[in-house]
Amino acid sequence: MKPWVTPLMIAAAVVAGVAAYVLRQPAAVETPAGPFTESAPAQLAETLPSFQLADRDGTMRSLADWPDKSLIVNFWATWCAPCRREIPLLQTLQREHAGEQFQVIGVAVDFRDKVLAYADEMKIDYPILIGEQEALDAASAFGVEAVGLPFTVFSDRRGRIVTAHLGELTEPEAALILEAVRQVNAGQRSPQQARKELETALAALPAPPEEQD
Repeated sequence: MKPWVTPLMIAAAVVAGVAAYVLRQPAAVETPAGPFTESAPAQLAETLPSFQLADRDGTMRSLADWPDKSLIVNFWATWCAPCRREIPLLQTLQREHAGEQFQVIGVAVDFRDKVLAYADEMKIDYPILIGEQEALDAASAFGVEAVGLPFTVFSDRRGRIVTAHLGELTEPEAALILEAVRQVNAGQRSPQQARKELETALAALPAPPEEQD
């Protein structure tokens, strides 16, 4: 046996194993933070789309299961560092604004066992819907061509989409967006007006400090 055969075979096996692992991951990527703008390649949907995904108990749920709520629909994954960083903020939003009929819904684009373990570890107290390709299809239904994570959609209490945020959400951004949703709920702005004003307001915020994974 030639001495170079075994090392080459081992290297090939390692490369094949890594490739197989990568191919098994849901096809979403981490994305830079920022508001979804009307100049983006895809057009943001006007209303919450209809889809069903299993929750933590395995029950099939849709966004219509939370009627008369202003939804904060957050697409995330356990392997996504910005997603993990923003979970405490989402928990705070749920806790502090539930009385205003805001409701956080997490949509995990990931393997079910990993999501359940991480949700238990982090003590996530808002509903989570879980899927792989089905969750990617759900994200696409919002009008996003290439899904990046995290990705968060904000709706009014009538199911009209006010805005979407690409990348990690910060507390100042969340405060501006929730105030815009309140104005839409009160009839002071249309979703389109609120979205346009948010683009300017969010762009004026100072850049957040660089985070370490």
